[in-house]
Amino acid sequence: MVNRRNFLSGAGAVTAAVSTSAVSTVAMAALPEPVIQTRPDTLPPLQPPNGRPYRPVVTLNGWTCPWRMNNGVKEFHLVAEPVVREMAPGFKAHLWGYNGQSPGPTIEVVEGDRVRIFVTNRLGELTSIHWHGQRLPNGMDGVTGLNQPGIPPGKTFVYEFVARRPGTFMYHPHADEMVQMAMGMMGFWVTHPKAGTR
Repeated sequence: MVNRRNFLSGAGAVTAAVSTSAVSTVAMAALPEPVIQTRPDTLPPLQPPNGRPYRPVVTLNGWTCPWRMNNGVKEFHLVAEPVVREMAPGFKAHLWGYNGQSPGPTIEVVEGDRVRIFVTNRLGELTSIHWHGQRLPNGMDGVTGLNQPGIPPGKTFVYEFVARRPGTFMYHPHADEMVQMAMGMMGFWVTHPKAGTR
């Protein structure tokens, strides 16, 4: 039986689910343009155009994801999508990855940077991203069904936290991870130390 209380609590649950898993139309207009790489060549290291300086890394058979600074926040845009990667001349693998490649682009930040990562899902199922080894708020940890809803196909979720721990880490999905990671969904994360070397 539908009464006012049941209707309002159900409507509130739907509104909360939609607001936590999707970015509003206004926010979508402010998304940084995703950079898509179509070739798995080793690209030269990306010199930091702004933000705190650091010595960038070279990712073999990969590249560093560009960012933009927005009011002191380093913003990235990752797109989870099917990709085709030529493993050897004439041998193409149909994988899943980020921004046109598998593995995805390397994310480079400096200890203490506030980062905002827009993740757009162009897969045919729910996904998320777990920032492996990061110390961050529970709701940003990317474990679908535990601390965030999965990102539905065609939607964008925004992760935001401070990179507190220097080191070399990885990012990967925590939604159907046995399939999604096996299909190639992962990438490097490098947090450079604020003081240069340790």
